[in-house]
Amino acid sequence: MKQPAILSVLTVAFLFGFVIPASVGAQMPPPVLPMSETEEEAPELPPVLPLRDRAAVIDRILAERLETVVPQIMRENGVAMWVLMAREYFEEPVIATMLDARSMAARRRTILVFFDTGEGEPIERLTVSRYGLAGLFEPAWDPEVEPDQWNAVAAIIAERDPATIAINFSDISAFGDGMTLSQYRLMMAALPEGFEDRIISGETLAIRWLETRTPSEVALYPAIVRTAHALIARAFSREVITPGVTTANDVRWWYRQEFARLGLTPWFHPSVGIQRAGQEGMLSGDEIIQPGDLLWTDVGITYLRLNTDTQHLAYVLRPGETVAPAGLRNGLAATNEVQDILLAHFQPGRSGNEVLERARAEAIERGLNPSIYTHPIGLHGHGAGPAIGFWDNQTGDPRGEGPINANTAWAIELTTFNAVPEWGGQIVDFRSEEDAFFDGEKVRFFDGRQTEITLIPSGE
Repeated sequence: MKQPAILSVLTVAFLFGFVIPASVGAQMPPPVLPMSETEEEAPELPPVLPLRDRAAVIDRILAERLETVVPQIMRENGVAMWVLMAREYFEEPVIATMLDARSMAARRRTILVFFDTGEGEPIERLTVSRYGLAGLFEPAWDPEVEPDQWNAVAAIIAERDPATIAINFSDISAFGDGMTLSQYRLMMAALPEGFEDRIISGETLAIRWLETRTPSEVALYPAIVRTAHALIARAFSREVITPGVTTANDVRWWYRQEFARLGLTPWFHPSVGIQRAGQEGMLSGDEIIQPGDLLWTDVGITYLRLNTDTQHLAYVLRPGETVAPAGLRNGLAATNEVQDILLAHFQPGRSGNEVLERARAEAIERGLNPSIYTHPIGLHGHGAGPAIGFWDNQTGDPRGEGPINANTAWAIELTTFNAVPEWGGQIVDFRSEEDAFFDGEKVRFFDGRQTEITLIPSGE
């Protein structure tokens, strides 16, 4: 095969080139696809970058996030200083997303300090640790001069005299609760006198940092979601499934093996379930897939530090069938209708609980039977930000009290329950989950959504 030319690594080329990486050591841009409302049938798997090229993408985007997101969130919340700390093997969720691609975890104790020197000036970024962080943070501790790391932090605080000092503690959000009790005690013991009253919670900063998607991330996301869609399409095909032979567990472990082959990381073990006429609930495990089954899968991968979360449906055709029964097709259409209702109620400043209440009320008024459990997605699969319902709680929840913000990504996760005439009126669960972006005005799917049930030939 002819080798592709090496492209420029300028930002535009990095974001918008379509090049298959073929030469180790040659920095290649990731594939970038436009957002689409229509999901392709059996999409082709986009090229997966070698690790070296992934690191270049990760570091470039991290630098962009530190330069743009941190000033925005500190100034919109009036925070003068933000202090984060993590210990080796006991990671802090925010710090874990601020490390360069070669710094794979905190080493010994990693302390990061952000200080707002004034409007219009850059945010000062310091690392109080023994090891550098790829030039993204300025080293601010020399153990030969000051052996005590906490005294070094105290000196930084005293010199800059911040009006507020945010540290990460929260009763609600795990993402904003990274400060451990022991580290809190040590920091407070070293803190200069008179600064105790300036300590505030960094919970909002943590959530805003994690939930905010930059233009570069948004540009990459469609191809990442396409990768997940392509792997699901292969799993839900005769390449993987032989009706009467293949079990649900066989498909689950095919995913895991294929992820390993491609160097992709699942953030949870894939799910595969079977709904069958005359059988209640979802069958799984070593249950053998048969003609006439409605299959469901839930898959999430992490790639270039961004996560996907996708649920699709497939039908195994009976001999002589060419389409799924109308009752199954109508069930997916009802789920798509609830998706449309939910997306129409997104609005900046509304809480997740309010969106849930409004969407459920409209769906029920239309005669639908929904369950909505949508969540933010991004640097984590179940991402930072307000939840919009839970499968086991369709009323208001403390985790849904926060506001929905612009420039956030979402896993639009929900289901409807519908009677299927061809199955004797049996109630069937039509689950769906697709990843999307909210720009403050409209929610758009990164790579479309499933509107047609995937068909798997019986082979007879």
